[in-house]
Parts: sequence; structure tokens; C-alpha cells
Amino acid sequence: MDVLFWIATNIFGTPAILLGFIVLIGLLLQKKSTSQLVSGTFKAIIGFLIIGAGSDVIVKALNVFEPMWKEVFGLESGTLGTFIGQEAFNAKFGSAVTLAMLIGFLINVLLARFTRFKFIYLTGHMMFWTSTIFAGVVVHAASGISIWKLVLMIAVVLGVYWTFQPALVQPFLRKITGNDSIALGHTSASVALLAALFGKWFGNKNNDSEKIKVPKGLEFLRDSNVITALSMGVLFLIGAIILSMKGTPAAAALMQQSGDQNFIIYSIIQSFTFAGGIAIVLMGVRMFVGELVPAFNGIATKLVPGAKPALDAPVVYPYAPNAVVLGFLGAFAGAIIWLLVLGNTVAYIFVPTMIVLFFHGATAGVFGNSTGGVRGAVIGGFITSTIVAWGQFLMVRFFIASTVPDTAMWAADSDMFIIGPILHFLAKLFF
Repeated sequence: MDVLFWIATNIFGTPAILLGFIVLIGLLLQKKSTSQLVSGTFKAIIGFLIIGAGSDVIVKALNVFEPMWKEVFGLESGTLGTFIGQEAFNAKFGSAVTLAMLIGFLINVLLARFTRFKFIYLTGHMMFWTSTIFAGVVVHAASGISIWKLVLMIAVVLGVYWTFQPALVQPFLRKITGNDSIALGHTSASVALLAALFGKWFGNKNNDSEKIKVPKGLEFLRDSNVITALSMGVLFLIGAIILSMKGTPAAAALMQQSGDQNFIIYSIIQSFTFAGGIAIVLMGVRMFVGELVPAFNGIATKLVPGAKPALDAPVVYPYAPNAVVLGFLGAFAGAIIWLLVLGNTVAYIFVPTMIVLFFHGATAGVFGNSTGGVRGAVIGGFITSTIVAWGQFLMVRFFIASTVPDTAMWAADSDMFIIGPILHFLAKLFF
């Protein structure tokens, strides 16, 4: 029993070690060299730990952004209440998340093997964040749920989602790419599907976005780091200027946190801090996913001959580069609108995470353009911001409030906001 307890605590109870162990097994099954075993295992562990460091940086910037805009709208502070937070959540439930990912992937492989839906989901960072958010939803809905029930419930949901999500959008993707060799494995599938449908109903297919010549001066819109810093910089700057003009005691108290530095300059630095935190998290995700996916893929290809890889959203961007920009612009415009609407109606400060708005809005733009041209691309972007804004409000307030609402503000995606409430209902129903 002492040995089992030690294994449970130090391997299954330490997410970074468990993740490295899974990668190690995957590489061993593929008979990789000693050098590849050491490199892959260590990079997976380091990458996972980097995510926690990046999360801390993001939270630091959000601790300025949210109170700032609450004061702009005259809202009371502390609407998030008491919650665990990403770092503590990882420490307590990270092993459950990791195991759920592994079992969910195996379910995906088995479903692909024995059904006509031959899709293997290989977008590793989405697998990780989806697992994390869904675990947060279930724990919030059923706080006393056992770890193994949590693992099995999340694994089944993930396995089914990873199998059928690519299948839903494949008919439209086939038209975009002109072939059936790849699939979309990304949490923007819901907005991509809606964009294609709304583009068909309200767009003009003949007015294709690729007939437009995009100025070279707008090429920076394709760099997500620049977009994040620029967009959040604008919002931080506007908030700081309004606070400087208000002159209320609460505004003065918030401005004191900049110390001797000018508050407007301090706010701009926070926008870069937020962008830097996102970049750190993405670096960590890329590092461990770069080792995790090959380990998974090696197992999958042996078990499911002829399977189609379901890949990250950028696989569709080369087919309509202009639609990528239009989709993001539509999403950004919608985000500003919903920031003002939510703040003035339900007293919620929407954090328009530019990484989500860019990748999801861009994907929706490509799908919307395929059926509705320029108008369809812009509509797809606006649909994205609508789902992300209202989905974030609902998730943060009602479905994940005691676990990781901070993470839901910047890491949750379109599909998660749609599936999350359903999962919350099922967790309450059964557990």
C-alpha cells in the first residue's frame, strides 16, 4: 500500500511527471532511440511547467484590466468570487486531466477504428485546454465527485467530441481544400459551421474575399502576438484615460498601483505583459504538444489504417488569406460591441482574448467566405465574438465559477462555451 500511495502521489498525482511518463511510453512503443526518449520526455515536462508560469503572468495583467473596466462601468468589484485558479487546479486535478486526455484519445482511436468516422484528433494544445475546462465544469457542478468518475466522464465526452467534431465540418472543409485528405480538429468548429451556414443564407458567394488585394501594411494582422498586444493595448489605454478623467476615490486607488510610474504608461505595459503571458503559455503548449502528439500519432496510425488527421485551425488559412483578416476584423469589432453591451447590461467585464478571436474568427472567416464571400467572412467573425463573449459570461458566472474562471477568460474556446453548459447539466444529473 505504501508503494501504491507513493506512485499515486508522485506520478499520477504530479501532472508534469504523468505527462512525461505517457510521452515516454508512446516513444518506447515506437522504438525511438535513447536520445529521442530523453529529449521528448524532458521537453514535455518542461513545456507543461512553463504553462503555469505563463498563467501567472496573464493573471497579473488581468488583475489590472478587470478592476479598471469595472470602475469604467461603475460596477462592484469581486464578481468572480472565490475560485481555485489554474495553478492550484493543476496541482489538484492535473493528473485527472492528463489521464482523461489519454483515455479520451484512445476512445477517439477506437471509434475511428470501428466506425465510418475515420478522424484522429491531433491538435494537442486544444486537447489539453478542452480537458482542463471540461474538468473545471464538472468539478464545479459536482464538487464531491471522485477522481476516477471525473476521469471517466471527461474521457468519454472528449473521445466522442474528438471523433465527431471533425466529421461535422468535413463537408464544408472538403469544398475549401478541394480534397478529403485532412480534417479540422479545433475548438472553432462550431463557429466555422455557423459561419458557413450564415454565409450561405446572408452572404454572396460570387464576391469572393480572395479577389480583394490586402495592403502590405496590414500583414501584421496575421501575427497573433502583435494583434494581442495591439488590441489589448488599445483597451488598456482607453480604460486608463477614462479612469484618469473620472477622479473618483476608487479610480484614484486603482491608479496608485502604478507607483511613481504614469498610470497610462503602466497600463500599456500591462497590455504587453498580457501578450507576453499568452506567448509564454503558447511556448509551453507547443513544447509539450510537440512531443505528445507524435507519441499519440504513432499509436493511432498503427491501429487505424487510412485515418484522416484532424489538425489545427491554420491548415485552412492558405486557402483564403484575405478571409482570415476579414474574419478577425469582424470578430474584433464584435468583441468591442459585446464588451460595452455586457458591461452595461449584465455587469460583466468581457475579456476579449485576441488569441481566441484571431484563430477562431479567422477560421470562421474562411468557412464563411466559402459560402458567402466577403460578407460571409465578416459575419463568421462576428458570430465568433458573439459566442465567445456570451459564452465567457455564462461559463465564468455560472458553470465554472468555483474552479478556473480565470482560465475560462483567456483559454476557453467557442466549442467549450457550447458544450460546457451541457456537460454541467449532465454532471449535476449523474453526480
